Amino acid sequence: MKDGVNGVALGVFVFFFLAVTVMGFLAARWRRAADEHTLDEWGLGGRSFGTWVTWFLLGGDLYTAYTFVAVPAAIYAAGAAGFFAVPYTILVYPLIFTFLPRLWSVSHRHGYVTTSDFVRGRFGSKGLSLAVAVTGILATMPYIALQLVGIQAVLDVMGVGGGDSTNWFVKDLPLLIAFGVLAAYTYSSGLRAPALIAFVKDTLIYIVIAVAVIYIPIKLGGFDEIFKAASAKYTAAGAGGLVPAEAGQWTYATLALGSALALFMYPHSVTATLSGRSREVIRRNTTILPLYSLMLGLLALLGFMAIAAGVKVTNGQLAIPQLFENMFPDWFAGVAFAAIGIGALVPAAIMSIAAANLFTRNIYKDFINPAATPRQETKVSKLVSLLVKVGALVFVLTMDKTVAINFQLLGGIWILQTFPSLVGGLFTRWFHRWALLGGWAVGMLYGTIAAYGVASPTQKHFGGSSKEIPGIGEIGYIGLTAFVLNVAVAVVLTFALRAFKAPEGVDETSPGDYTADAGDPGVETELPPATAEASH
Repeated sequence: MKDGVNGVALGVFVFFFLAVTVMGFLAARWRRAADEHTLDEWGLGGRSFGTWVTWFLLGGDLYTAYTFVAVPAAIYAAGAAGFFAVPYTILVYPLIFTFLPRLWSVSHRHGYVTTSDFVRGRFGSKGLSLAVAVTGILATMPYIALQLVGIQAVLDVMGVGGGDSTNWFVKDLPLLIAFGVLAAYTYSSGLRAPALIAFVKDTLIYIVIAVAVIYIPIKLGGFDEIFKAASAKYTAAGAGGLVPAEAGQWTYATLALGSALALFMYPHSVTATLSGRSREVIRRNTTILPLYSLMLGLLALLGFMAIAAGVKVTNGQLAIPQLFENMFPDWFAGVAFAAIGIGALVPAAIMSIAAANLFTRNIYKDFINPAATPRQETKVSKLVSLLVKVGALVFVLTMDKTVAINFQLLGGIWILQTFPSLVGGLFTRWFHRWALLGGWAVGMLYGTIAAYGVASPTQKHFGGSSKEIPGIGEIGYIGLTAFVLNVAVAVVLTFALRAFKAPEGVDETSPGDYTADAGDPGVETELPPATAEASH
């Protein structure tokens, strides 16, 4: 590890950071509509993005700084078990091809901004909509915090921030500056800022990965030597190896499947999706997004390279930034650090916008101020987006980083429980609204209680995502088990409620809404006035 501040790397990092900051503020003028004071404009970029902008936005949204740091860190620490992220991103794209275009169509037809808007419209239930909104906000908060953790890891390796300083202000000043810039341009430009910056972020990441998988193996003697070193470490530590141990294969499979089902339940995933200008944009994106899975597979190999390079860190999240500093020339290490840092800004901005939209549309407007105008909605969303980021910053500065990681794992369990209401609702109205609410409650309760009992080396509770029942054995990913219970309860309660003739909610959608494109007759005329104005 190099001592002191890496001035060259820091200079390159600051250059790129300033460049994307300028882009973030200029984005406010990019494709701006006449009336910018609507959630369609601020929160969804006017629903105007084409295939490539949406592809970069979704990639920037889903493949975060934490992905850049945590996936290879998991490989570094645990071996092939950490590779679960690669198959789950492969599984997710055929899945979303079946339902994302339907969600886009019905949302465009009715002016829905959030998943909770759709759930309320489909099932006529503000209670179910509120449950989905609260779950989305709770699951997103620690995710935003982890983006700040990613920035902090890079700053630590460069020798600024963190470290051993006892002065909290000096220690955290670089992170506070990064937070302030993120908050300012998100407030000013809305979704257009991360959409524009995503071009820079994804380009930098692809360049860094391409160089890393060629340059670092050459310096280390080739992939044979890398895999030998990794295998030797795992064998000595009893951590499995280059292939998941037989005892952990069921956990590996269920974690991959459950994560695939959960990924596009997150509010930020849907926000990026609804920003597309047509149904065909979404369909094309589901076919080209797997290019990011190729990048992720190569990225995961960095964990093996860190082992072969002899990287020694007490915090596994620092393994890859430290690998870059050790192996790359200082100037290119700065490029790699910039890729991670900017890779945190893009998803953090989208996540805060998505959480703010959920609060505004499904809590503030539904329960606090039903008469809110589009301008008032936009103002509230902007303010809440700031509060969400402040909350994430406080989380990072005041709590152990492993707490944020564990709460993000818990958030994955929670967000999966919205799958029956959202995806189920896109294909059928069979489920009763109260049954879906009951299933959600059971899934949330079981998932939280089961996760609470899982310990890690650093945390007594919420330390992991898999569960073992004494005397029975491994049951795999807690979120998937909770999801199965959720669906089972929803099915049973639907039969019971139908038998007792419980009142159904009003479905404001029609079958044609789920297959219509932007150019289909009648689509834009059925939008609410503010939405129709923003869409032109």
